[in-house]
Amino acid sequence: MKGFDSNYLGRRAFLKNGSLLLGAVGLEVFLPNELLADEKRAADELRVGLVTDLHYADKPSYGNRHYRESLDKLAEAAKEFQRSQTNFVVELGDLIDSGSSAQTELQYLQRINKDYAAVAKDRHYVLGNHCVYSLTKDEFLQGVERERTYYSFDRQGMHFVVLDGCFRSDGVPYGRKNSDWTDAKIPAEQIDWLQSDLSHACEKVIVLVHQRLDVANHYGIKNAAVVRQILEDSGKVLAVVQGHNHKNDYNDINGIHYVTLMAMVEGGGAEHNCYSVMNVLPNGTIRVTGFRKQTSYLWEHA
Repeated sequence: MKGFDSNYLGRRAFLKNGSLLLGAVGLEVFLPNELLADEKRAADELRVGLVTDLHYADKPSYGNRHYRESLDKLAEAAKEFQRSQTNFVVELGDLIDSGSSAQTELQYLQRINKDYAAVAKDRHYVLGNHCVYSLTKDEFLQGVERERTYYSFDRQGMHFVVLDGCFRSDGVPYGRKNSDWTDAKIPAEQIDWLQSDLSHACEKVIVLVHQRLDVANHYGIKNAAVVRQILEDSGKVLAVVQGHNHKNDYNDINGIHYVTLMAMVEGGGAEHNCYSVMNVLPNGTIRVTGFRKQTSYLWEHA
């Protein structure tokens, strides 16, 4: 799937069946009814910019992870988000890579967030395990000027839920090098909040989370099956958008789309960048337009 062409409507406005549509006087253009319908659908669409696993750090590349290059890769994504006129942007976790100390991680966070904050005023942060390796959750939140690691919000008739999977199996939150990235769990308090939130939500919901809810391996949240059951019981969740695994992946589980997005940090050079724009139509149809290494998807909804 190719990216949305901002000149598409302009060309359609002037051409129909190979002929210019000109008024009797001057060069006024008359839009056919289907064009007006196209414009209305475009205005009704909710457009969301998506990035994940930037792992920014001011340190040399290691293996296939090119930490410093995430600055340039994010800048490229920002240009596309501006061109696509996204309504808001979401970073799906691991905005920074682990540092030797909390002070080092805070320096990473301040640098990358300077650029991320410039992308959009309406922006969201999903907490990743690397975000709170040495930092505490409160320190990360202060660094990005946010109050909570899990919450929900509404945009254009859609309800979005941000989850925090950065808790150990015993319920202790990640931070100060106390965690194992393979041990992630949604604690009871957040489970209760999720049930309550979905019960009051509008009819169409998209969930945003770092660790995966669709697998039972070490990339998955330990109690993912419990969370999935809550999502299914609500009858409202259309899709779950995830990171963490650093690869493109997709599963349909009982009618809910689970998509894992590619990590921005993987691979050197612009050709290995990856980001996407998610268009959500009022009827619930979702189109994910991937750029560079990111796969595209279309999930039609009646």
